[in-house]
Amino acid sequence: MKLSPRDAPRYFAKPEADRTGLLIYGADAMRVALRRQEVVAALLGPNGEEEMRLTRLHASELRGDPAALADAVKAQGFFPGPRVVLLDEAADGLAKTVEAALADWQAGDAQLIVTAKQLTPRSALRKLFEGHSNAYAVGIYDDPPSRGEIEASLKAAGMGQIDRPAMAEIEGLAMTLDPGDFRQTLEKIALYKIGDPAPLTPEDVAACAPRSTEAAMDALIAVVADGRDGEIGPLLRRLQAQGVQPVGLCIAALRHFRALHAAASDPSGPASGVSRLRPPVPFKLRDAMIRQAQGWGMRRLEQAMKVLVETDLKLRSSQRAPQMALMERSLIRLAKMRGG
Repeated sequence: MKLSPRDAPRYFAKPEADRTGLLIYGADAMRVALRRQEVVAALLGPNGEEEMRLTRLHASELRGDPAALADAVKAQGFFPGPRVVLLDEAADGLAKTVEAALADWQAGDAQLIVTAKQLTPRSALRKLFEGHSNAYAVGIYDDPPSRGEIEASLKAAGMGQIDRPAMAEIEGLAMTLDPGDFRQTLEKIALYKIGDPAPLTPEDVAACAPRSTEAAMDALIAVVADGRDGEIGPLLRRLQAQGVQPVGLCIAALRHFRALHAAASDPSGPASGVSRLRPPVPFKLRDAMIRQAQGWGMRRLEQAMKVLVETDLKLRSSQRAPQMALMERSLIRLAKMRGG
């Protein structure tokens, strides 16, 4: 059966112990690994691995011994409680081996958790789990965590209710960091506030955030290009706390919009235009840039570049207006142009 992305976080936090198995697949190995870790911990409890109720197998181990998977699912341990067999980095070449283990599964056997890289709808492994009456398949995508997922992560890190300004800063981090870094940052924030009765502030969050300004700047520019003006403030405050200057941010934004304009102007279309950009666009950003170029169109991108050039001139002039506030107004104006 398919497990929808909307229902998946709730299932990972409280999985059903009587299921035959679960397939977790996705392009981002870190996101898949964190979900795998979460669901295994929920099934086995804190002492599952110590009590040898978890059996780990790698796909490469089954090439010479296909029966090892079914044997592990059937094996009985010394300690009572649910058991899990974890098969990492499976691919369609193991579909028949996995199918045999699922077909032979009976109540009381270990639940089979399988992880894989990105799988197409035609994948034999994916079809196997999606068509099974007592197993789930779920794809893990590169979307930022939802508010509910963030709150669950905060709870897991030992933090209670968070005031709105600090939560906005944390949500900004969730949009800019990969899942592993985000989780470590929440744990760092929880340690930072041990014994401190004062409410968590945006400054506390910024003090614990990783100092990778390039990723945060890219995330902010992507938010602007996508027209999500409500998300600009928290991201901009984080960059400001890290010492990013408005002029540098304006230059980076202008560089991105020039690239979008070049892609939108390509005679063969934005997809071809993005593929011709130099330096080459990273694979993970390619679809987003194509979508942005298509959504803006060549004319509006020209207007956006004009706004950024004017902003850059104002930032370099002798006027006394707060520079970051000027930059923020320009970014919000751009985002609203995209939304309109």
